[in-house]
Amino acid sequence: MYDTVAQYGQVLGAEIDDWHPPIMVRLWRALHPLAPGTAPMFLLQVSLYVVGFALIVAALVRGGRWRAAVAAAVLAFSPLLLGWQMVVLKDTQMLGALVAAFGIIAHYRLACQKTPAFLVAVVVILIAYATLIRANAPFGTVPFAVLLLPTRERPFLSAALALTGAAAILAISPIINHRLLGAEPSDVAKSQAIFDLAAIAVAAPSSPRPFTRAEVQQIASRHCVKAFFWDPLGDPSGCATATERVTRMPAGQLYLQLAREAALHPVAYLQHRLRHWNSTERWLVASGFPDAAPPVEAEASDLGLAAPSSPIAEEWQDAAAAEAKTPLGWPIVWAVLSLALLPGTWRRRSDAPGSLALALLVSALSLEASFLAISIASDLRYHLWPITASALALALLSADLRLKRREWVAAGAALTFVIAGGLYTRTTLPPAPDTYEGMINAASG
Repeated sequence: MYDTVAQYGQVLGAEIDDWHPPIMVRLWRALHPLAPGTAPMFLLQVSLYVVGFALIVAALVRGGRWRAAVAAAVLAFSPLLLGWQMVVLKDTQMLGALVAAFGIIAHYRLACQKTPAFLVAVVVILIAYATLIRANAPFGTVPFAVLLLPTRERPFLSAALALTGAAAILAISPIINHRLLGAEPSDVAKSQAIFDLAAIAVAAPSSPRPFTRAEVQQIASRHCVKAFFWDPLGDPSGCATATERVTRMPAGQLYLQLAREAALHPVAYLQHRLRHWNSTERWLVASGFPDAAPPVEAEASDLGLAAPSSPIAEEWQDAAAAEAKTPLGWPIVWAVLSLALLPGTWRRRSDAPGSLALALLVSALSLEASFLAISIASDLRYHLWPITASALALALLSADLRLKRREWVAAGAALTFVIAGGLYTRTTLPPAPDTYEGMINAASG
């Protein structure tokens, strides 16, 4: 994909920046002597994915949990998950690393055995890698790591550790990226602020700061504020000329301005964030929303990257596209399922399956909640870990969900409401543009 090509260009080049995760570029450079192209990173992420699921399935089989083992194996071969795992991206690297880390811990904990120290070190490295590979990853990885510790029996301590850890990582990530990994700063840190500020300015044109009235008029007339993604604001065919001046402002100044404008216009800000959250959760949206299915063809480049020919690749990715169109491909469904499972999981936090499921569910819900404030695009791949974590938790808990009657009723009602609402909008709204260019130039969305 485009991100793959951009990162590979940095692998081959002399300099790197922080628009894409520097940790991934550095690792790719280290593996590049083994083979050109995406092969080393592809082998790495698929190996982690396979090993992680194999360890989980083996542990469940060993414990006589055959139905749970079959469920985990079916999940591993999901056309959507495995289809995306065929693409070298930060999101699929994160998924592979976290599945492998969880597989190692689950393999020993389900057998009531202590995880060997050297494997604990491997788990730490995998979670650290996953943490540095996405801007909002700490919201998922830190609670995940904390709840794998013995402190899970002390909820207030766990919550304090998770909040402190996530805040600390967000604070030191720029230092790691720029000083330790040697990445040059880009404008990526400004994109969130520009996305939100532009939306507030269009909704409240009498207070356009930090944009001028002419810039706001251009952004509004060209429909560059979209719930789907921020891209039109930086695209030359969209509103790059209207945001160019603001983009030159320091990131700190932009976020201070965002805090001020959000306080002055809370309704405009909250409406914008909720519209985007709905879009990235793929709930009340039109049919044909792009960026859900994994690609079949490679992005054009002059770097020697090309899609390998395979007689089953297109058929497999077609199956992935079909799955993405169902509620199984809507992140909101898995978020609601995670919420429904949480009470019963908390009651089982002292047993091995319950403690593991709790770490998965809190990680998934925390990461999904972070999209309310920190997100600028609606690609389904951003939700691969929460979807996988929620499904794995369901498999682990399947023998004993421990939900009370009212919790079953509430879960059923919530899932029915969410799925019915999504199906209604998909059948009544005009189809969405199914290409990137179409979304850029769409009158709304």
